[in-house]
Amino acid sequence: MSSIEDQLAEEAAELDGYFSDTPLDPQPRYPPLNKSFDSAIVITNLPKVPEAKLEKLTNVVVRLVSRIGDLASSDDFSGVMMPFDQSTGTTLGFCFAEYASPETAKHAIVTLDGHKFDKNHFLSVTAYPRAQKLQDLEETEFVEPKPAPFVEKPNAMSWLEDPSQRDQYVIRQGKETEVYWFDAKNDPVIDYDGSREKEAGVSWCEYYCHWSPKGSYLATLVPARGVILWSGANYEKTGRFVAPDVKTVLFSPEENYLITNNMRRDDEAAIKVYHIQSGKLLRTFPLYPKGFPMDEDIPPPPFQWSHDDNYLARMGKDLVSIYATPSMGLLDKKSLLVEGIHEFQWSPKANILACWAPEQTNSPAHVDLIEIPTRNKLRQKNLFNVTKCNMVWHPDGDYLAVKVTRHTKSKKTLYNNIELFRMRDQEYNNIELFRMRDQGIPVEMLDIKDAVMALAFEPRGSRFAMIHAENPSAAKVNVSFYDMMKKTEVISVAKKGAKKGQQQKAIQVVPELNLIETLQGKQCNVLFWSPAGTNIIMASLGDSASGTLEFYDVSTKSLVVKEHYRANQVLWDPSGRTLATCVSQPVEGGHFKFAMDNGYILWSFQGRQIYQQSFETFYQFVWRPREMLLSKSQVNKVRKDLKKYEKEFDKADKARERALYLEETKGKRAERKKYRDLRAELRELRKEQRPRRVELQDGYDTITSSRKYRLRLFFPQRKKSWPKELVR
Repeated sequence: MSSIEDQLAEEAAELDGYFSDTPLDPQPRYPPLNKSFDSAIVITNLPKVPEAKLEKLTNVVVRLVSRIGDLASSDDFSGVMMPFDQSTGTTLGFCFAEYASPETAKHAIVTLDGHKFDKNHFLSVTAYPRAQKLQDLEETEFVEPKPAPFVEKPNAMSWLEDPSQRDQYVIRQGKETEVYWFDAKNDPVIDYDGSREKEAGVSWCEYYCHWSPKGSYLATLVPARGVILWSGANYEKTGRFVAPDVKTVLFSPEENYLITNNMRRDDEAAIKVYHIQSGKLLRTFPLYPKGFPMDEDIPPPPFQWSHDDNYLARMGKDLVSIYATPSMGLLDKKSLLVEGIHEFQWSPKANILACWAPEQTNSPAHVDLIEIPTRNKLRQKNLFNVTKCNMVWHPDGDYLAVKVTRHTKSKKTLYNNIELFRMRDQEYNNIELFRMRDQGIPVEMLDIKDAVMALAFEPRGSRFAMIHAENPSAAKVNVSFYDMMKKTEVISVAKKGAKKGQQQKAIQVVPELNLIETLQGKQCNVLFWSPAGTNIIMASLGDSASGTLEFYDVSTKSLVVKEHYRANQVLWDPSGRTLATCVSQPVEGGHFKFAMDNGYILWSFQGRQIYQQSFETFYQFVWRPREMLLSKSQVNKVRKDLKKYEKEFDKADKARERALYLEETKGKRAERKKYRDLRAELRELRKEQRPRRVELQDGYDTITSSRKYRLRLFFPQRKKSWPKELVR
């Protein structure tokens, strides 16, 4: 025992001076314990799987939730915990997930709630603190809540019931936002100017405003409050969507959904998708998709709706992400891969995507038509020596035009028999025309040696127009009109009836591209077809342009030339009766050098000026859209019976003109009535004074006297006056 003590004493003596006199602190210093669980969520309605599939299910959930943001993972914790019931040998159908921040957890709740996990399971996501409160609730007998009292919503289609079938438009000028009626004949009549909101001391619009595609709602942007929807005859507030610093909105074609965008690059929720009826936020997106270049010169790729509201798509790097409504989940959980894609567009009337991609290594450029949701490739057109492409759909989806700018391989141009070598390739255009309604989607190619600056299809028709010139910067250009259908005269011999053996002529329409005419020496840079077809505006717009407006009727070949100096917008009303041309400036402010020209002019479709209004600051003019309810056959029937309707319209016009005349002459008629009443009063007075008058004239009554008088006129030769002599 003593030997051991001696040994320890010797070791202590050797180590003397190596230890500090400071007392040891055995308490470990752990990081502060977070008891709030604000970063945790509970995901329910997961499939119940056996232990053999537990790891696979966990990995799938981890991949899903990690797309939202970073998980609070560690060496022994993946960020997701999947409870397992040993008694049943399966999972419990829910899991816990923890994120690195509470903000990410809130974003996950909004994004994943209602997500389609598989064909049988839609996820339900709840914050962990709320799940704890729900667990502590006492189970009581269910009492059915009383339904909220019915509140009738304003009639969004009330404006269509206008007996005069007038159109509406909204303008933004100064601090005012005003909605007007217009019948294409008389001056506009104001319908609403926000007077109710002015009395309450609030503004109903502080930025831009937008009509929904069918005209049911007017969306006004108030950056501090978000987006406000107005509807009904009295413009009642029907919805409000929180979107701080909102800059743009986009309605879905069927008016079921609304997209807001604040254009902020640093906001992970810059783009928000709302359901209009419920006001529910369905999903948020960053301004740029993941992996897409965020250069200042590259604008963010826009979202595009399918025609039936079923899909929402956005282009990314080498892909198109398609989201299905209402879950807003990725279609088939994967994006549509298109290597090198530069642009895509939905068909206006079908769930068909048109996209194009440039040349890649050993593969040519190509235009693809892809059916959604099957992802079947309906048509592919390979293109060679392509510089760029521009796609233009027919409004009814009947045709697709792809303007292809090509370059030659020689890199030279011949001019006056002298070879001039250029530092870039010579460019030329051709138009690829897809017939979407024909079997196999045949493609016709139209070679154009000139540069094509604009192309536009005629609504409700098969014609299209394009601006082209030898030089894109030429002052004078040509405008050519083509028809996708060709009318030919067919002569046949009658085989039966009284006309047997006689020749009969008939017009046959065949799908063949043909040139109608070319107008040369025009000063225009944009084309605007009337929504009713037939009429087109060839306009010269822009700061350096002349503002020339050429009203052209393609059928009758009539042309009217007008001018709106400094005009930068041309807008047809939905019916095609009226055209608006505007000189506007941005709301963002700043000096606008053409402020003296701000305002708008309303024209008839024939080029007659109807109304003009100028403002010191003018920001926006938007016609209220109206849905086309008649089919092509019904439209043709109306045109066939147009003379019958003309009588009804003329009668209504005369009645309206009569009512307007009575309103305008109301003051004159009141003065005339006052004068006539005074005359009647004086007659009565004279009648009452008659006995006294006879008495004063010794019984002589000038009215009933039997003595007759005649008036004789004398014309003296030297006297200029005409004396009168009363002869008895």
